[in-house]
Amino acid sequence: MLARSFAIVGAGFSGAVVARQLAEAGHTATVFDTRDHVAGNCHTERHKTGVMVHTYGPHIFHTQHEHVWEFITRFGSMMPYRHRVRAMVGDKAFQMPMNLTLINEFFGTNFSPAEAEAFIATKADSTITNPASFEDQGLRFVGRELYDAFFAGYTKKQWGVDPTELPASILARLPLRFTADDSYFNHPHQGIPEHGYTPIVQAILDHENISVHLSTRFEREQASEYDHVVWTGPIDAYFGFEFGRLAYRTLDFEQHVSDGDFQGCPVLNYCDEQVPFTRITEHKHFAPWENHDQTVTYTEYSRLCGDNDTPYYPIRLVKETDQLVNYVHQARAQKGVTFLGRLGTYRYLDMDVTIHEALAAATAMLKALESNQDIPQFFTDPLGGAKH
Repeated sequence: MLARSFAIVGAGFSGAVVARQLAEAGHTATVFDTRDHVAGNCHTERHKTGVMVHTYGPHIFHTQHEHVWEFITRFGSMMPYRHRVRAMVGDKAFQMPMNLTLINEFFGTNFSPAEAEAFIATKADSTITNPASFEDQGLRFVGRELYDAFFAGYTKKQWGVDPTELPASILARLPLRFTADDSYFNHPHQGIPEHGYTPIVQAILDHENISVHLSTRFEREQASEYDHVVWTGPIDAYFGFEFGRLAYRTLDFEQHVSDGDFQGCPVLNYCDEQVPFTRITEHKHFAPWENHDQTVTYTEYSRLCGDNDTPYYPIRLVKETDQLVNYVHQARAQKGVTFLGRLGTYRYLDMDVTIHEALAAATAMLKALESNQDIPQFFTDPLGGAKH
């Protein structure tokens, strides 16, 4: 198989993983990123206090995929970490996700697991058999009191719309437990890199067949210089926003430094709608194996993403879905380019899913080259349905 040249647009996990797989197979990968660092929104750096800060908000690595865990641990040491979240309702902090302790504290009860499950069944709205909205799902899930306290206000702040306008699928991934387990995730592999995510991505990109160009914009006119382009940037940006900009939510952070410990936990959600921010994150708690005299907190505000903002969460409501259909049809008419990752397919992806899909995409690319076939534009259909 002849060695091919690839332009990889984006130095986050999607781009880095694909570049590494192609490079190890003997191809050359030139990676471009408009930022001055690799790792995308997973970027970490040392604050002057010594605290490892997750620059674009906290990222917790968790996966059920053994091959994904094996891949990331090739490139850095992952330290054990169990994510724990607290939620403020009024002046009281509760454990999240919803569990036996929260139920008993919120209702002033002392239920056993079986009693709590039976009690919540009486609160849940059993008349909602086919929830269409986030609110429907919440009421069907836990009933009016818990939904209003923990979900309604927080969701309005996070998404900027009434929960009745959001799909039920957003809430479907939140667990409800009738034990005292307060670990936020239940995947078998969980951790945070000992030295942050950025050194891991740097290590993935450290190969003689990979060159990295930071603070550099890739222009479509450059595609002719390469055999194939892998685009992990926003799909609408590739087409010059021809059908308008796809909508995202972005985040603003207020950073504060203080002595000691600020809140005693890594994440404290503020559920009341009248509180203008969504949560406060305390970054030294994401590295409990370290000791620091000072602490760094980020107060987080959610708003609609502007043209020059960092996109975080794809909104994917009716208007955006119509736009996405147009972009996907346009993309499928292209030759010599593959769209990949969170921005390239306009989907919310956890890090492990990002790596899983990038590994699968790289494998499929190599198979296409071996059989002298064209590389597809998508390996996961943004409109639904796997293309692996």
